[in-house]
Amino acid sequence: MKSAQIKTYGDSEVLEINRSTPSIKDPSEGMVLVTVKAAGVNPVDWKVREGFFKQMAPLQFPATLGMDFSGVIVKVGGGVSSPDLKQGDEVYGQAGVLMGGSGAFAEMALAKSDTIAHKPRTLSHEQAAGLPLVGVSAWQALVEIMRLSKDQKILIHGGAGGIGSIAIQLAKRLGSRVATTVSTNNMQFVKEELGADEAIDYKTQTFEDLLTHDYDAVFDTVGGETFTRSFKVLKRGGIIVSMIEQPNQELMDQFGVKAIFLFSQVNKERLTRLAEWVDQNNIRVNVEKTFPLDEARTALDYQRDVHPRGKIVLAMQ
Repeated sequence: MKSAQIKTYGDSEVLEINRSTPSIKDPSEGMVLVTVKAAGVNPVDWKVREGFFKQMAPLQFPATLGMDFSGVIVKVGGGVSSPDLKQGDEVYGQAGVLMGGSGAFAEMALAKSDTIAHKPRTLSHEQAAGLPLVGVSAWQALVEIMRLSKDQKILIHGGAGGIGSIAIQLAKRLGSRVATTVSTNNMQFVKEELGADEAIDYKTQTFEDLLTHDYDAVFDTVGGETFTRSFKVLKRGGIIVSMIEQPNQELMDQFGVKAIFLFSQVNKERLTRLAEWVDQNNIRVNVEKTFPLDEARTALDYQRDVHPRGKIVLAMQ
């Protein structure tokens, strides 16, 4: 069995393709063994490789990288509380070592049964592999926290990225008016393919000068001064949810808005609701580039350095 592993923290050169990783035969209590068809690449994957989280969650080496995956169940361990998960089912979710799994950048993986669900029927394995983290993040922010509804107005930063591209589609299906900030070459993409009502070039335009200051919500995936400036476009009583920044009480009081930091929590319930919603609403997961597992090093560097449109995916076959 092949897997993409590291034996120490570092840059791209520490990642190796282990072609003799012992095959996993029996999943333990509460676990599911899957054949991985494709694995999604997220910014957190290269950050794990480089040791960003080694103080709070140190790895045991060698460690297989990767969180998001889509694949097929090979065997179900004892004590699995989901009777609908059985051998042969197509599933998607997370198998990262930080979530108690064995790592998704591998031909086979162990995942906790409460971090997977049946994959969306309308998506390929490559598309489904790109969905768990970004899809659940958008779902938590817009549906669970903001409770975004028809005719409300939302500003989504980083609209061409993995999270932003799903968030725009979700907001539009909820009936909201969507403005988004993107780079110059992504203006047409977010408007024509994702449905954004207004696209602002963050390199040449100032969003708080162009937008009316009556927005109900802001979804921030960028942070820094973008987060700070976003308070200006919100109406009093509005809400800003950030994937990057902690709430700033001074700005909250000044503008009369609520600010919330979002920590994404991928679980079976959210994955199931997300899959149903994707199938019902014909949502697309834009996969910009697919790499074979052997090129995991290149894929991680591409994710880190290029800021892709949508998702980067590793295909196992």
